Amino acid sequence: MKKPQDGRLKTTPSPLQNILINARPDWIAIGLFSCAINLLMLTGPLFMLQVYDRVLASGSIPTLVVLYLLIVFLFGLLGFFNFFRTRMLSRIGHRIEKTLMNKAQAFRIQGQMDPRLREINPVSDIARFRQFVGGRGIAALFDLPWVPIYIGVVFILHPWLGYLTVVGVIIISLFTYINEYLARKKLADLTQWEFKSNQFAETSRQSSEAIVAMGMMQNVINSWNALKIKGMSRSQKASDISEVILSTSRAIRLLLQSSILGLGCYLAVIQIISPGMMIAASIIGGRALSPLDQAIANWRPFVIARQAYHRLNKILEDDEDLKTQLPAPKAHLQLNNVVKYAGSANGKAIIKGLDFELKAGDGLGVIGPSAAGKSSLAKLLIGVWMPDRGSIRLDNATYDLWEPTRLGEHIGYLPQSIRLLDGTIKQNISRFHPDAKDEDIFEAARLAGVHELILTLPNAYDAQIGEDIVLSGGQIQRIGLARALYKKPVLVVLDEPNSNLDAEGDQALAKAVATMRKMGSIVVVMAHRPSAISAVNKLLMLRDGAQLEFGDKQDVINKVTKKT
Repeated sequence: MKKPQDGRLKTTPSPLQNILINARPDWIAIGLFSCAINLLMLTGPLFMLQVYDRVLASGSIPTLVVLYLLIVFLFGLLGFFNFFRTRMLSRIGHRIEKTLMNKAQAFRIQGQMDPRLREINPVSDIARFRQFVGGRGIAALFDLPWVPIYIGVVFILHPWLGYLTVVGVIIISLFTYINEYLARKKLADLTQWEFKSNQFAETSRQSSEAIVAMGMMQNVINSWNALKIKGMSRSQKASDISEVILSTSRAIRLLLQSSILGLGCYLAVIQIISPGMMIAASIIGGRALSPLDQAIANWRPFVIARQAYHRLNKILEDDEDLKTQLPAPKAHLQLNNVVKYAGSANGKAIIKGLDFELKAGDGLGVIGPSAAGKSSLAKLLIGVWMPDRGSIRLDNATYDLWEPTRLGEHIGYLPQSIRLLDGTIKQNISRFHPDAKDEDIFEAARLAGVHELILTLPNAYDAQIGEDIVLSGGQIQRIGLARALYKKPVLVVLDEPNSNLDAEGDQALAKAVATMRKMGSIVVVMAHRPSAISAVNKLLMLRDGAQLEFGDKQDVINKVTKKT
């Protein structure tokens, strides 16, 4: 939803809606195939009608042979049209996933940084929607409009048979509505509990060493089992409802088909209709109810796909109009009365009115007790979070004026908890850039003081993380530092960068900070250990998210010392 200047809301299609709209020729073709399929489904009843009323009455074998050859041809066409309809639906589903998967994965990665978005998984939603579009459920929806036509054909054979078919359609339609009403909320709860159990399982996998070492295995399994059982319970409740309704509707359909046959037999006995019409009415009446029966059978995937469709429309917005590409920034960072709340604006302020300025070559050490707001400030400086009040400017431009990928090229970041991605050391240092130059990678490694260490590893820069080598915490941190320094960004933010480093690593870190400053970059270091700020020239002291002191390092140290 976009809001024009006149204040009225203007609806623009989402990326998913655009794909479905652009597939209009395919939908038309699928509709035409469905038309042909449903017309050809009358082949069997009409064949029986002709066999009973014409062949048996005349005893003509040539007539039977001609009719048989005709239905062979017609059933061949039926199979051909069914094949192409299924293939086209499958291709549309594939197109949806191929077009949206990158955007969905980007949202998924960004959503991990916001607790309110962690339960939303657009990658899974796209898979669910694609499976529905490429499955039998949507084919049943294309067949539904033919229910009145089949009923009309039964009416032509005899009105009583038509009225009986209408009664069956009404009853099964009522079951479809009940199924929708009862299963909707349970299926929504199922998605939430599936996420919780999967998230707990993934967190457990990542903490496997601590779990095994401290004897937590059974307790963790029991906790995961409790979450899984809750999800399975909701899944079973939704399935129970659908199974009862599906079984009942199928029984009613078979009963109705037999009832049509019985009523047709009665009409044939009193010679109002022919025996062939009796058989044809029974088969066509059953066919009229089949799309509804299929709709109930596929109602659970339909509800899940519909919920996924609404979530995808809500979160995968079209890209904004392309922003003007600002020139590469020079190192000038300004924070003006920056405030950040935890969660919504009604939450607690975790950053309170920060106001300072850094220029090219400045190194800032951010100090303070635990929970002072150091990591929160780091997330604001790198653009992961946006301030709720105030502004952060790089070369006088607020972060929202930058295209995120373009801005990220000029920022280096070493998080407090670092995990390298599956791939080579070279890929990790180069941020997985497909056209990375070896010279840039080597320079980043040298700046981080890790080049010689990498050369001692099996396969050196081409070593596969987790396969060829298992790295220590300090090695991971130093390679992460090289990634942060790749292509000499103008702003480098290091959050507890020496938490896993030994004395040699501390020296390499201090040298890297000093070198980056000489090159004109701004380096911000969040630190607990004094060695981390040995190469900075300014200090910021935080407490409870508030700025207590800011200025030249020695001046701040003197003020803090006097107060204590």
